[in-house]
Amino acid sequence: ENGILLCDSIKPGLVKKINRLPTPIAGLDNLSVFLRGCEELGLKGSQLFDPGDLQDTSTRPTANRKLKNVLITIYWLGRAANGCTSYNGPTLDLKEFEGLLSQMRKVCKVT
Repeated sequence: ENGILLCDSIKPGLVKKINRLPTPIAGLDNLSVFLRGCEELGLKGSQLFDPGDLQDTSTRPTANRKLKNVLITIYWLGRAANGCTSYNGPTLDLKEFEGLLSQMRKVCKVT
């Protein structure tokens, strides 16, 4: 929700400053910085979640759809990292992650 974990886990040095204040505005700042970093790594706007997707997830059907949007961005970021020869950090098991996305789609249809 505050974007700190996302900023901490993207390519080292890409996010210069993380806003650690416990305010909603700080969280939106961090999410915006993370998404800009994703674009710098080659993701397209259509592959990115909206910062509002991590805000106000109190209603279940809407929350599931919003979290699915975030997972889709993580998936594309993982694919970009897996395809980058200069990247030597942790990688995303795409097959396993695709299974998780499939489960989320089923949950979103049920709720």
